[in-house]
Amino acid sequence: MTDAAPAPPRRAPAVVAAVVTLAASTTLANRVLPGWAYPLCGLVAALVLVLLGRAASCTWHDLGLRTFRRPALVGLAGAGLVALGFGIALAVPSLRTVYQDGRVGDPDVGQLLWLTCGRILFGTVLIEEVAFRGVLPALFGATDERWRWPPILAAAALFGLWHALPALAIGRNAAVHAVFGSTPAVVLQVLAMAAAAAAGIFMHWWRHAGRGVLAPVIVHFTTNAGGLTLAVLVR
Repeated sequence: MTDAAPAPPRRAPAVVAAVVTLAASTTLANRVLPGWAYPLCGLVAALVLVLLGRAASCTWHDLGLRTFRRPALVGLAGAGLVALGFGIALAVPSLRTVYQDGRVGDPDVGQLLWLTCGRILFGTVLIEEVAFRGVLPALFGATDERWRWPPILAAAALFGLWHALPALAIGRNAAVHAVFGSTPAVVLQVLAMAAAAAAGIFMHWWRHAGRGVLAPVIVHFTTNAGGLTLAVLVR
């Protein structure tokens, strides 16, 4: 008599728990907690999501957290492309409105370091990449060996929904206001969420190419932190 083959992991409860965790995290971070707790909230949520993934039988490889050398190299290559794009935007006067954002304010050097290496790195980049390029795709059945659209699209759609609250302030960007100034706020919010979902697919390509979450973490951090830094410098 031989042992029966183990049953495939049931991941639907883990998906529900992950979505609830993300919903609670974004609500707390954007509506309840003080500003200093924003990165702490993201860090805790990321840890909870990893634990959920492991409890649902996802391996470290599934979660994109097993190797770091290749993801780092691919991520740095992506960061170089982002920096090149920033340079082009700075060199073309008509594109500089991209950096004119009413949400930036007038931070000093210390505040800028806090915003980039605190809020952006842990409150935005880490939680989003762990959740939407690591845990959720793994729970939906994505693999690094083969590009599979259904799990990637499912994670990207949730990434768009994740931006529902942040998207409310998108109209304060000068470039967005110049193009969509007369657009109703709710339509602008939906467009911003759709753009975030599309960006989620693009970011997953970096995860797929790098075979790890660190690759999109580097690209995402360079994009957000670099964009904020340039917005401060050219204001």
